[in-house]
This record gives sequence, structure tokens and C-alpha cells, in this order.
Amino acid sequence: MIQINSVNSEVLVSWPGFITELALLVFAIAVHRRYFSNLSDIPGPFWASVTRLWHVWIILEGKQNVRLKALHRKHGQFVRIAPNEVSVCHPDGSTLLLRANLHKGDWYSVTAVPDYRFQNPMSTTSPKKKKALSKHFAPGYALSQVLKREPEVDENIEHLLRWVEKYAEDRMPMDLDRFITYTTFDNIGSALFSEPFGFIRAGRDIDGTLRNNVALSRFAAVAGFFIGPLRILINPLNSWLLLLPMGRLYRTTSVAIKKRLNNPEAHNDMVAHWLGAQQKSGELSLRKIEAQANVNVGAGAEPVSSAIQSLLYHLIQHPEDWLRVRNEIHAARAEGSCHGRVVSFHDADNLTYLRACIKEALRVFSPTTMGLPRVVAKGGINIAGRHFQQGTILSVSSNVVHSSKDIWGDDADQWNPERWLSGDTKKLDRNWIVVSP
Repeated sequence: MIQINSVNSEVLVSWPGFITELALLVFAIAVHRRYFSNLSDIPGPFWASVTRLWHVWIILEGKQNVRLKALHRKHGQFVRIAPNEVSVCHPDGSTLLLRANLHKGDWYSVTAVPDYRFQNPMSTTSPKKKKALSKHFAPGYALSQVLKREPEVDENIEHLLRWVEKYAEDRMPMDLDRFITYTTFDNIGSALFSEPFGFIRAGRDIDGTLRNNVALSRFAAVAGFFIGPLRILINPLNSWLLLLPMGRLYRTTSVAIKKRLNNPEAHNDMVAHWLGAQQKSGELSLRKIEAQANVNVGAGAEPVSSAIQSLLYHLIQHPEDWLRVRNEIHAARAEGSCHGRVVSFHDADNLTYLRACIKEALRVFSPTTMGLPRVVAKGGINIAGRHFQQGTILSVSSNVVHSSKDIWGDDADQWNPERWLSGDTKKLDRNWIVVSP
């Protein structure tokens, strides 16, 4: 009989030594990123060169655009905002980056709502895959199709005007921003599902939907920079349990889609076109339709609301422009158009000065709050004589570009609708970024 004596081996861990080695490793990585990276010559905050957390912090404190504008004015066309990301503000930047066939940054993955199963054109980073997916949805966004829902949209606006009148009659202060947001959300519902969500009629947030959207925006703004944890955290189980804002948004959208599919009277809305594309090609699943609807509901209403608020705010701040817009409408009415309390799209499209004010409102206060990151392709890219290597992330912030004096002139920080009415505006149009491509 062989007896085996067990020997207890004790492995001693020197915690002070481990912490020291870890600190040295972190220090070495920081030194390499700061002084030996191919982006070391790009100016920017020290902490931005060594960690993404600087960028995340300025987003969370709500001062990202203010900080970036100040940094670009200090350093010029390029500012390093993360170890491998550079914010670009150059007259050719929008064309070279946003309109080129480049992969989008991984940050866009967070727009797959409620989880990775629901890929849509916005969350798809590959330009080829995005194009293949977008072709099914594009017909629903055609202006001629959207205008078929104009009567329902006008009805929502009428409800907004009634609330304004009620508050005026009662001589009560009104949170106009909230009511505008109620209206834009209901317009999304009318355009997508042939039925508004009911916010503007009720005059309140229903089931905390809009409050959830605020939480979703804050979460998405930073979560997209942490792809590893994001893929673990945002999963089908959490979506089902409604533990995250994404799940709550999906619940709102899925309920609306189910009602839409059971509504035989619904027609000429976006979902109708997408269902038609599904029948024709067989490539468009109901899940992809849900994914696109989620993005529209989650990211469509707030930017439009911000744009309307920007227009009203700046017209109030500049009463001479407000009067000029009113006179333009009165002149149009005298010529037989712009009848009714809600001006039709066709008539509004012919109001030259109003259109200039709308474009200026979108420039001064851009509804696209995040930078739009693109990944440099093989062979690199040259901007303003500077070569950027493959894999570098270059982002364009519409707020930064819209305040560039190199593009807009010395009055870039000022409200000036006249800039859209004189001279060659092609350069301005190229750098007028109002959507997130």
C-alpha cells in the first residue's frame, strides 16, 4: 500500500509588489500614449491623451460642446480628445470624413436598441452593410411619402396651439419646451404608426416615456465608448427585464407596432412602406423593422424639439427677425397661400426668410450633440497637410464646426440668418451638419 502525503503549498502574494507592478504598467502605457503615439503631436488636454475617461467626464458634466469649442479655438483644426481619437474642425472635414466610404466608430453600436439583436442602419458600422440595410427603409423617408401624414401632424400642432392659448387665457407660465417635445413625439407616432402616442393631447408625459428617453440619451452618450462591458450589459435578458432605458424604449415601440399591425385602417405611414419592402425582398425581418422604429422613436423626436426651441428662442431674442418672418407670412397670405393656423409644408417651403432662420437656428444650436466618429481606412487620410494612419478615429462635432470662423466668418458665434441669403452658400451647406449619418 502506497501512502501519499498531501503537502499544503502556500502561495504568498505580495500585494505591495503587485500594486507597484500594476502602477508601473499603467504609467508605462500612459507615457507611451502621451509621448510615443502617432498622435503625440496633436494638441489637447493631458488626460485626454492617456485615457478615454477625460472625454467621458466632459460628456457627463454636460459641457462637451463648450469644452471642445474652446479647445479648437486654442489649438486649431485638430484636438486630441482620447488616446486614439482626434476631433477635426476643417472646411473639408465634413466631406472627407462624413461623406466618405469610411467605417463608423464603435460608439455607434450603442444605437442598436434594445440590444445587439436589433441592428439598424445607424448602429451598423460597415458602410456596405449600412447601405444594404438602408435601401429597404429609404422609400419610407421620401418627402412625398412623409407629406401623406401631414394632416395628422397638423392636428398634433393644433393641440399644441390650444395648450398655448389655454395657458395664455389662464395667465399661467408654460413650460413650452416640454409641450414642444410632446408634439414632436406624437408627430413621430403619426408618421410611423398612423397614430400619435397621446402626449400632446394629454399635456403630460405618459408612463414616464419621455423621462426614460432622457436617461437613455445620457446612458448612450457614454456607454458606446466601452464596447466590451456594453456587450455584456446590454443583452436580451436585461431587455426583457426592462433593467435599462433601452428595454423601456423597446416596450413603448413594440406596443405601438402591435397596435399598428392590428389596425386595418392604417396606411401611408412609414411602417406600411417597410412592410411592403419586407414582402418584396424577403430580406427585411420584423425585428429589423422594430429596430428602425426604435431608433426613430428614441432619437428622432428630441432633436426636432431642440431645433424648434432654438428657432423660437433666437427669434424672440431678435424681435426684428420675428417681425420680418411675420411680415413674410402675411405677404404670402395676401397672395393666396399660408392659410389656416398651421402653415402647410409646401407654403412654408416658399418662405425664404423663414427657411434662412430655420437653417441658422440649426447651425447656432445643433441638435446633433455628439461627435460623429469615423475610422481611418487602409492607406490613411490627409487633412490640412496632416496624415492620419489607418485605425485612427477622427470625429466631427457639428457644434464645433458650426462655430468655426474659418467656415462661417467672424460672426460665427452670432445669429445671422442673412448669411444664407447672400453670396455662394455651397461651402456653408457642405458644413451644415444637422443629422447623424
